[in-house]
Parts: sequence; C-alpha cells; structure tokens
Amino acid sequence: MSEQQQAAPLLDAVNLKKYYPVKKGIFGEAKTVKALDGVSFRLEKGKTLAVVGESGCGKSTLGRLLTMIEHPTEGELYYNGQNFLVNDKETQKLRRKKIQIVFQNPYGSLNPRKKVGSILEEPLLINTDLSAAERKAKVLDIMGKVGLRPEFYDRYPHMFSGGQRQRIAIARGLMLSPDIVVADEPVSALDVSVRAQVLNLMMDLQNELGLSYVFISHDLSVVEHIADDVMVMYLGRCVEQGTAQQIFSHPRHPYTQALLSATPRLSPELRRERIKLEGELPSPLNPPKGCAFHARCRLATERCKQEQPVLREYDDGTKIACFMVE
Repeated sequence: MSEQQQAAPLLDAVNLKKYYPVKKGIFGEAKTVKALDGVSFRLEKGKTLAVVGESGCGKSTLGRLLTMIEHPTEGELYYNGQNFLVNDKETQKLRRKKIQIVFQNPYGSLNPRKKVGSILEEPLLINTDLSAAERKAKVLDIMGKVGLRPEFYDRYPHMFSGGQRQRIAIARGLMLSPDIVVADEPVSALDVSVRAQVLNLMMDLQNELGLSYVFISHDLSVVEHIADDVMVMYLGRCVEQGTAQQIFSHPRHPYTQALLSATPRLSPELRRERIKLEGELPSPLNPPKGCAFHARCRLATERCKQEQPVLREYDDGTKIACFMVE
C-alpha cells in the first residue's frame, strides 16, 4: 500500500459525474441534465492541467466538484491516495486547505463592503488559530508575492483595476497555502494587455510555491502558454486528453482540430486551415444519440449517429473518444 501511495498522483479523479434533476412546471416530466458525465484525470505536483471546451461543456461544474462547492453524483476523488469525498471533519478541513479556487470575475468575487485586508484575512480567521498580528503579517507577505503594495491593505475593491482585483483574488486563494488551485477562466474578464501579466504571475507563483493548477479556459491561445497537460471536453465528457505538446502539435479529435483552427496565430507557418463548426452545442437536457459531436462533425458516419465512442488510450499516451481515430 505504501508503494501505491508513493506512486499516487497529487490529485486523482475517477469517473466524476454530476447530474441535476430538472422539472418543467408542476406536472411536467422530470428530466436529468448530465452536466458532467464520467470524467477522469490525474494531476501531478507542480503541473498544470488545462480543461478546455465551449461554454456549457461542464468545465466549471468540474471546478466546483474539485473544490467541493458541490458534491459529485458519482465518482471518486483522491488527494495523495487519500479519499477526498469522505465527509468527516478532518477530511473537510484538509480539503479546504489543500484545494482553493480563483473565480472568473474579479468584480463579482470580492465583497465590495470589505477592505482588502479583511477579505484576505477571512480564510485564516475561519480555518486557523493565528493571532490578529500573525494574520496581518501573513496577508502582507502574500500581497507582496502577488505584486500588491502594503498600503492596499486598507483599501476597498472598487479602488482597483480588474488586473489588480484578480491579483487580490489569487492572493485570497493562496492564504491557506494550498497545493492545488482551481483557476476558473481567471483571465477571461481582463483586458488583453493585462492577461499576460496575470498569467506570468501565476507561472511565477507555481515555480516559487510548487503549486499545481487545474486551469479552466475556453481560450486555447492562453492555455498553450501555461499548460503541461490538456483535457478537451464536449457536453460533459472528455473527448481528447494528452500533453500540451501532443494536443497543440497533433490534435486528432475533429472537435479539438476545430478549436485549434480558430486560435489566432501570428506566424504564417503555424496557422491552420480554418474548420468552421456548424450548428450549436446540443442541449444537455436532450443530448443526441451516439456521439454527441456527430451533428457538427465533418467526418461523421452512420456509426457515429448510433454509437457513443469510448475514451481509448493510444500508444503515445493520448486518450481520444472518436471512431475516426480508431
């Protein structure tokens, strides 16, 4: 068992599912939305796993499950080989400390009535026995790490720009010294000029503190700079998974190819032929039979319309759910 624990990844998610019952009206038929339908991955210490896909594919639902904002319908989650879904007090306390989240919108995720110092001290006040002086010292230390000046301690969130607010949100995520940070679209609400600064800050913090990131994004140009591994999702399922180099240099699933073809490239030799996706993302309330992507796929066959492809591992370590790749 000790050898297994040594070999265990930092975070191991096995077949995570999240279903929501939905009822239309008082007498309407109850339906089930499969927001997340069996997602598995491993996250190593000091690495970044990027979770990408269009809006509605289940990325943010996965983030909420990892941080236990919501509990999975099915599946397993292990931290260093320890079951993280056990609901005893010790496990709950460990979860809060070891996995933190940075939300998408820095304007909505910070309490406008509280000063920055109070916002950052709150996790310490709830989860530790530190004195007021120790809490303030810790806050000022983390503020320095994310590039915020000490005088910002007594200011309110509305006094800061979007980039500064996201630095405050990142600082709050680091207050309990987590091992894993779930970053849910952390730069999508920021100006393009500020995005690179925040991404560079996140990579510097990763190197300095040994952090592991689950980086949720729809923007593949952002992901390319920060990710070690990439998981591409479509309608609650993983359709392709591999290292960043494998995904960006040789995407094999038609959906991944379409996403990458839409990513802007400055260098002409790196540009791809544009693959235009027809139609809309299907409704998770009424998913299509067979492969969920078949109605928008240029390679779809009759088999794709009838059977659902299974995520299969190939010799190079990539995992792909597509009959055409087989």
